[in-house]
Amino acid sequence: AAEGAAATWLARQGYEIIERNYCEKFGEIDIIAAKAGVIHFVEVKSGDGFNPIYAITPAKLSKVIKAAESYMQKKRLTNLYSIDALVAWRGDFELIENITL
Repeated sequence: AAEGAAATWLARQGYEIIERNYCEKFGEIDIIAAKAGVIHFVEVKSGDGFNPIYAITPAKLSKVIKAAESYMQKKRLTNLYSIDALVAWRGDFELIENITL
């Protein structure tokens, strides 16, 4: 449910949703979106009672990065890209771009 709401929120922010639940042998990417020529690989996290950003572990992030790199190669894309987190918490969304930096 959180991923659907997150995709709707991103679209309202001007992102074009390219794919949802993209699966690779390395891992899954919740949402792939584009805005201003940049591809955004978005990991969606939600939760109650704790900030869900802490659910993005180094191991999870490594899988998302590998899946994103594979996606870029398979699609032969040369765009800039960003690994982002979209946190749904306390009824609000927060997009954190470039979480790999």
